[in-house]
Amino acid sequence: MEKKLGLVPKLILAIIVGILIGQFTPLGFVRVFKTFSTFFGSFLSFFIPLMIVGFVVSGIAKLTEGAGKLLGLTAVISYVSTLLAGTFSYIIASTFYPKLVSGISSSLDFTGKDVNPYFSIPLKAPFDVTVAIVFAFMTGITISYMRNQGKGETTFTLFSEFEEIITRVLAGFVIPLLPFHILGIFAELTYSGVVFTVIGVFLKIYLCIFAIHYVYMLIMFSIAGGLSKKNPFTLIKNQLPAYFTAVGTQSSAATIPVNIQSGLKNGTSPEIVNFVVPLCATIHLSGSMITLTSCIMGILILNGMPFSLGLMVPFIAMLGIAMVAAPGAPGGAVMAALPFLFMIGIDADGALGSLLIALYITQDSFGTAINVSGDNAIAIYVDEFYKRYIKKSIVTYKTNNLS
Repeated sequence: MEKKLGLVPKLILAIIVGILIGQFTPLGFVRVFKTFSTFFGSFLSFFIPLMIVGFVVSGIAKLTEGAGKLLGLTAVISYVSTLLAGTFSYIIASTFYPKLVSGISSSLDFTGKDVNPYFSIPLKAPFDVTVAIVFAFMTGITISYMRNQGKGETTFTLFSEFEEIITRVLAGFVIPLLPFHILGIFAELTYSGVVFTVIGVFLKIYLCIFAIHYVYMLIMFSIAGGLSKKNPFTLIKNQLPAYFTAVGTQSSAATIPVNIQSGLKNGTSPEIVNFVVPLCATIHLSGSMITLTSCIMGILILNGMPFSLGLMVPFIAMLGIAMVAAPGAPGGAVMAALPFLFMIGIDADGALGSLLIALYITQDSFGTAINVSGDNAIAIYVDEFYKRYIKKSIVTYKTNNLS
């Protein structure tokens, strides 16, 4: 059976080939790839509002399924964890990244000077991003309310199937062509003379991302160990099989069976593990948030753009919701983030948006591994609540009724 090359190796290969093309070929050849990148960027700008509607409406509507206190508690903890991860990443990045790029940002130009496409295809979005966001939240919340009243199933099915259409376009067109888009971007950056500076800076930033990942995982399991009175390092050891599975698959969904086994080894109640781990595979993305925030901060600082707390916190808060609807494919989180980059001054279909995609996806698997690790920490939090309040009250109720 022929083994297909994964997305990350393809992207790395595309970056290498793009650098070689930009370094050793004439402008006319570089412009061929610039033409493709320009078209692909235009398609992204057309596709992004549809992605918001397709993913966010269905994602919000689905969040109300299931049950009661445990669902609400898990959702709140997951969202808070994702926000804290992004804020923690922002604090580290704003403190240390300016030192990493000191004296560099003023000399960089990401616009691809002297590189123009041979032609461009005018492709406008059907509606703008703000309209898509308002419509998606309004519709998703309303469908969710209607379903709780026993209505709205037809509308829910319609948007669920539209979500599937968007997912198929993403998986069958956008993701497969992404390496060629990245190739064009890196050929352009190399021809412009900035690519080696960018790579040198981001190798340092990647090391910072790894450090933030592991510190955050240690914090989550330390809290879990404190609540459950278990050794946090034993909990982390039990998590390793799921961690490395996520590194290999780049998918929280594909790691669910192994992650459930890790949760059971921690002594978490089976009913809680079976409920929390699959749910958090969709709604808890602390590792992805750390990676995205770090990469975005690197791009902003490297390009001399503003990165104040007041600018980033609303973006992180919105991203924590938007990524709930991210598809389970590699790179899903960064694709879900694209519609909201305008909030921090990044053009999603421009060179900086493309650079973010490349930087994020080459590190995506480790963010996913932190996501799934955090899922089991949250399972312990929820389990302790379940044992102390819900299960105990059920036992008391049964005992009183039997007597």
